[in-house]
Amino acid sequence: MSRRLRLVVTRALPDAVLAHIRANYDAVIHDSDTPFPADALVAAAQGADALFVTAMDKIDRALIARLPDSVKVIGTLSVGHEHIDKEAARQRGIAVLYTPDILSDAVAEMGMLLLLGAARRVREGDVLLRSGTWRGWSPTQLLGQDVTGRRLGIFGMGRIGRTLARQARGFLMEIHYHNRNRLAPDLEAGATYHPTFAGLLAVSDFLVLAAPATAETRRLLNRETIAQLPPAAIVVNIARGDLVDDEALIEALRSGRLAAAGLDVFDGEPDLNPGYLALPNVFLQPHQGSSTLGTRTRMCELLLMSIDAVCAGAPVSNRLV
Repeated sequence: MSRRLRLVVTRALPDAVLAHIRANYDAVIHDSDTPFPADALVAAAQGADALFVTAMDKIDRALIARLPDSVKVIGTLSVGHEHIDKEAARQRGIAVLYTPDILSDAVAEMGMLLLLGAARRVREGDVLLRSGTWRGWSPTQLLGQDVTGRRLGIFGMGRIGRTLARQARGFLMEIHYHNRNRLAPDLEAGATYHPTFAGLLAVSDFLVLAAPATAETRRLLNRETIAQLPPAAIVVNIARGDLVDDEALIEALRSGRLAAAGLDVFDGEPDLNPGYLALPNVFLQPHQGSSTLGTRTRMCELLLMSIDAVCAGAPVSNRLV
């Protein structure tokens, strides 16, 4: 009988996934929704073949340098991988895996939820009902923004951005996008390409941020770029919090320069700028983009199968390093 792989899991996972891991691996499981401290992670990794981590785990050069030689794979339960120093992993001969494709539908659905919730003032309506202050329908009560037929600008037309565009077409939205490179016509699917971010901003009644976090995208939405959006535009962020200058966005929401925002990610999360909490025109979610049971389970299954394959010397399509 072949040796069971030794696996270190840094967060709580769906029950069925944990049951599978316990039955098929020699596993050390940090079965908690709190971070696995670096010293404890290094200690648990002694003799381990692979680490099963999340986007909330900082796997930097210093931590990778402390990992034992037994570790051959780091798999992250995410599409984003900026939390892992991939060059440091490459230098140690450690493969880095991620989970593309699987979560595109769920994250795009969250984008549409935020877009609709912000446009139709869902937070304010919920507060009105729960506070017991609703006095019945009136023709001017909580007038929101039309969605159907409006112009949607997508910054980052990758898998998630394209899925969001497909969903938004159901609302007859006019799709515009900006990428570093223009898509092939079949992937573009009739969307209008803008070679500059400024060009996209100028036509975006709704702007959805769906691009990776990089040095180039950090604070891309700031006072200068917000000023290039149409009056009363709505901003949605399903990418990473550091794409946004929080103070600039809060200022624009408070002044009415922007009508509303829908945010699922935040700079420095789980902390977020308290200015958002005081604004009625911000629809907030706690980084729930991929949080459906089916999506999360499929992400785990892909990562486990890929860890098995890499440890057996087989190639996998979701390998970054």
